[in-house]
Amino acid sequence: MAKDSSFDVVSQVDMQEVDNAYQQCVREIAQRYDLKGSGASVDLAKGEGVFTVSAPADFVARQVVDVLGSKLIKRGIDLSAVRWDAPQAASGGTVRVVGRIVQGIDQLTAKRINKDVKDTKAKVKVTIEADKLRVSSPSKDALQQVIAFLREQDYGQPLQFTNYR
Repeated sequence: MAKDSSFDVVSQVDMQEVDNAYQQCVREIAQRYDLKGSGASVDLAKGEGVFTVSAPADFVARQVVDVLGSKLIKRGIDLSAVRWDAPQAASGGTVRVVGRIVQGIDQLTAKRINKDVKDTKAKVKVTIEADKLRVSSPSKDALQQVIAFLREQDYGQPLQFTNYR
């Protein structure tokens, strides 16, 4: 019997690149003529992976989020990796927007991916392991088909394929 080949489906974000993008965003906010002195700020809780944007108005908050998004894209971070909450009123008439970085695949999304892969009728076995999925099969061609299929799908977060052996 041939040994099974496998790969892992994960959703990970390089926090060092996120921190670099955050630092660039802070510098741009301090230098840009329309944001300088406006009272807008962005904070990153690196351990939790949470951005907090504070601004005097919703319009300014959206501008800061756009600046941060452009810096993340330049650093190779997919924007679907950040989930932004709705703007909330904060003290002093300011607006606060919170964005959370998605790390790992939650159970609901993992089950959806598992079901979608099974619906393709590919001869693969999918197992859910904590916050990742392992796809295995004796045929490497079947694994390549599954990777191509998953790249076409949108699960609301970026997917990476690791440990291909």
